[in-house]
Parts: sequence; C-alpha cells; structure tokens
Amino acid sequence: MNNLKISSAQFENKSGDKRYNLSVIESLCIKAAQDGSDVIAFHECSITGYTFARHLSRSQMTDLAEFIPDGESILRLIEVAKKADIVILAGLFEKDEDKLYKTYVCVDKNGVIATFRKLHPFINPYLTPGDSYCVFDLYGWKCGILICYDNNIIENVRATTLLGANIIFMPHVTMCTPSTRPGAGFVASELWTNRESDPTSLRLEFDGMKGRDWLMKWLPSRAYDNGIYVVFSNPIGMDDDQLKNGCSMIIDPFGDILAECRTFDDSYSTAILTPEKINLAGGKRYMNARRPELYRDILGRDHKSEQNVVWLNTRKNNKT
Repeated sequence: MNNLKISSAQFENKSGDKRYNLSVIESLCIKAAQDGSDVIAFHECSITGYTFARHLSRSQMTDLAEFIPDGESILRLIEVAKKADIVILAGLFEKDEDKLYKTYVCVDKNGVIATFRKLHPFINPYLTPGDSYCVFDLYGWKCGILICYDNNIIENVRATTLLGANIIFMPHVTMCTPSTRPGAGFVASELWTNRESDPTSLRLEFDGMKGRDWLMKWLPSRAYDNGIYVVFSNPIGMDDDQLKNGCSMIIDPFGDILAECRTFDDSYSTAILTPEKINLAGGKRYMNARRPELYRDILGRDHKSEQNVVWLNTRKNNKT
C-alpha cells in the first residue's frame, strides 16, 4: 500500500434538493482534487438530505429514492469523479424492486466501485435494513463502510475490520439531538443564524456535550481498538429543522485526529494515510491476541433486536 490522501467533507444540504446538493459536492470535489486528494467522502444522505425523510410517505420515499447504478444522481456523481479525477463517497436513498434502503456509494471515473446499505436504518419506517458488510479495494487499501448508527454497535466495526478493512468510512448525520445521556439536546437554530456576529456561543454548543464532547467519548476508540483509519463525515448547519455541527474528521489507528473541519463553512479536512501506522498501532496486536473460542458462542447468541432512537419521538423543537 502507498500513502493515500483523503478528504472528509461537511456542507449544509438542502432537503430533497438533489441538484443543489450535487452542485456543492461537485464544487468541493474539484477543490479537494486540486489540493491533491485522491478520495473525498461526504455525509450520510448527502445527495438527498436526511432528517426531513422522517415525515415522508412510502410513495414520497419511492419518488426520492434512486436505482443503483443507473440512477440520475449516481450517473452525475460519476461525471463529477471523471471531471475532478477523484474518488467520491456519498449517500442517498436507494430503491430496488419493492424495497427502500439508505445507501452509501463509492464511485470513480469508471463507475460504481462499492455500495453499502445501512444495517440499522431508522429515519423512515419504510426503509429495509441492509444484510451484509462491505469491504472493497481502493488504491491498494482495503476499505469498509458503516453508516452512522451502524458504528454504535461495536460488533459491526470489528466485523468489518476482521474482513480486512484498513480504512472505514463512517458517514453520519449526528449530534445535537436529544438522548438519555446527560447534556444531550438540540442546539438552537438562532445560534446558527447569528453565527457571524456571535460565533462563540455556537462553538460552545457545538463542542460541548450536545456535540463534539460526546463524539470524542467513542469515535477515537473505534479506530484505536481495531487499528484502523476512520473517515468521519457529518453535515454542518440546518438539516430540515435540526442543526448539525460538522466536525468531519480523519482519525488514525492510534486514535489520534489527523485532520478536522473547524469552521462553520462548507469545507473539508484532509490527511495523508500511511500504511506503517496499521502495523505499529496497538489495535494490530489486539486483533492478533484474540481468543475467539472463549466468546464465539456468547457473541453469537440469539436476541431480540430493539431500536429506540429518542430524538425521533421528540416533538419538533430545535430551540432547546
């Protein structure tokens, strides 16, 4: 494996406006390519928008979703990859026969490289969970994809690593929503409106327990424990009626942040991934020291999967 230069992007998407979202994606792709990036990754449902989908009927979801690989947005993404000469990862809603999925795609100038369907979707009741992991080759690196909530179930990250992934792309739409954890909640939309005159108040909310401080409780550990690079992408600004705080970042196998978006703008952070860290980091030793005979039957026990996402059941209110 050779060094790989990757960018993780953030931008304020518009709900249901695929043309606009793709225009921002194109602009950031061109800039990242000019800066020498080989790959750029965008957030979950970056093409379609995300949070507004909790209100959509099945027919509306079907109209919004696209076929892969022949959907209009996918073809446009491939055009952008060809124009900028960069690999692009982005998300949208997918339709396949009578099923709907939340999907993340990787494309280059030649077409679709990989697709992944979210294993734990919950934004809309008509979505079908994916049923498989995804590991693919990219410039000699083994890459995986896990979308948002998939990464909170630690077995998914370990399984993807065991399948060979050195890099896991983790597109999200997260933070700044209610939860049972202390300090969680919405961030007031007025702070976003006033971000130029009062950036301090917004940054305090974005970086506190509603946002980045919570993220730092668990995201670096996914990289550290598994000895992998993590490419985390998240939107900035209003997503429907909810404010998101960006923080798109790249974390190395030591759990250290290599690069992070720290502005309120549509932007990206860039890092150079080096293969040496994969072998030097503790995660490699931990993987080799495993004794699966001790816990194979424990981890494989049947159980009833339950999913209770607090903010979906919360009354529309982003003025907390």
